[in-house]
Amino acid sequence: MTSVVSPETPYYVPPPPNRFTRLVARSPRWLAPVAALGCMASAVGYVMIADPTDSTADAAPTCLLKLTTGFDCPGCGGTRAFWYVLHGNLPAAARHHILFIFALPFLLYMYVAWAGQRVFGRKLPQLRISPKTIGVFLGVWFVFTIARNLPWAPFTWLYV
Repeated sequence: MTSVVSPETPYYVPPPPNRFTRLVARSPRWLAPVAALGCMASAVGYVMIADPTDSTADAAPTCLLKLTTGFDCPGCGGTRAFWYVLHGNLPAAARHHILFIFALPFLLYMYVAWAGQRVFGRKLPQLRISPKTIGVFLGVWFVFTIARNLPWAPFTWLYV
């Protein structure tokens, strides 16, 4: 038995809206930026309360990769770098995770541009980040992750 699909029959028929999709469709435009801002505020609050700079390597919560293998993961040092950024100590933040410090202004600008458009209808110039740029950044991040785990100088300076 073969099925014949006519040109006017769509391949995918979306399901009828349910209560959740109707709620999302009716939500105000400002809700998503405010929710994202709430998530960022809770991250700031956690980092300010927890003070990751004076905890030991096995303090909870900890990086499971570092706890089990002793290696720094791609994000190791990010929370401490964020703590130092919040306290205005950019050299110490860069010491813990230089790529986080590099990416932070771009991420903040992208959020402000998106939120400004959603909430106020104001368009800021959009960052044009190509897939090639993202690939290069991820490649540099991968090399950085490998380099910070090498056991000889000058790479031991990257170990956090």
